[in-house]
Amino acid sequence: MKRALAWLRILGAVGILAVLVWQLGSAAFLDGLGRISAPGVLAALAVGFATTLFSAGRWQIVATRLGLRLSLRTAVADYYRALFLNGVLPAGVLGDVHRAVQHGRDSGDVPRGVRAVVLERTAGQIVLIASAVAVVLASPSVVPGAFREVVVVAGVVVVLAAVAALVVGRLLGGRWIHSPSKFRRGFAVTLADLRLGLLTRETWPSVGFLSVATLAGHLALFVVAARVAGVGAPVWQLVPLMVLALLAMGLPLNVGGFGPREGVCALLFGAAGLGAAQGVTVAVVYGVLTLVASLPGAGVLLVRSVAGVHRTALSRESAARTARHFHVKVPG
Repeated sequence: MKRALAWLRILGAVGILAVLVWQLGSAAFLDGLGRISAPGVLAALAVGFATTLFSAGRWQIVATRLGLRLSLRTAVADYYRALFLNGVLPAGVLGDVHRAVQHGRDSGDVPRGVRAVVLERTAGQIVLIASAVAVVLASPSVVPGAFREVVVVAGVVVVLAAVAALVVGRLLGGRWIHSPSKFRRGFAVTLADLRLGLLTRETWPSVGFLSVATLAGHLALFVVAARVAGVGAPVWQLVPLMVLALLAMGLPLNVGGFGPREGVCALLFGAAGLGAAQGVTVAVVYGVLTLVASLPGAGVLLVRSVAGVHRTALSRESAARTARHFHVKVPG
């Protein structure tokens, strides 16, 4: 089942891109790749560092509130590695999965480590959905009808889910926390972590601020991509389109973000009179610059891999010395 879903995600993304090439030609994609320049790369690295710092800070706050140790330096390095893996691996989320499980193992509590990452990412998605709803309400003319309905429904679902979590947590959380049922205990613990990690007065202002700052970083990189692609439209006209494009990237039919983003950008830029092909070019440039911004994560991955090999070699050498000392043969 999981393999089928993975293939469906890949085929869905490829299908969207194939339709765009069929309708708009390959020039929209190739033009985007040809426009990448050194100033654009430097801007992507700078914006990417700020955005990663904000995201890592948010993760550190949530993890710390859940009782897990996480320094900001480690959070930034792990976040960079996760972003790089997300960008180069097919599913688009494997970097976050690795980040969650590894931090949970290092902290001695894998389930809570996973919940910390899920809550941190959820906070960002809530701010993004709220921003998309604001765009729909403030500038309905730039959003096609069907897209408006999807965004509004998503906003309503988020609000209802938050209210339900609070109500159910108050009614059942205390009683279920010591329940003999594994499901009920897990549900109660999850709700408790949700309140502690996101909804307390000590947490939500800082997590909310960092989530808004992270979104601003993503939008800034989108603006850089638009300028690199040759789009001269004012920022106030571009930002609503880009908020909706970022929301589309969360659809489970993408490969490293590619797929729905290009389709939505073609649709929105066309509706705004900027040209569907120009929208695809901007989306492609954004995807490339996003990968460039995550390249420090490749360095983190390399350094830690080398360090791991070095530790393994030292461990084997130490074991060999001990074996020679006691005249014991060590297999392999």
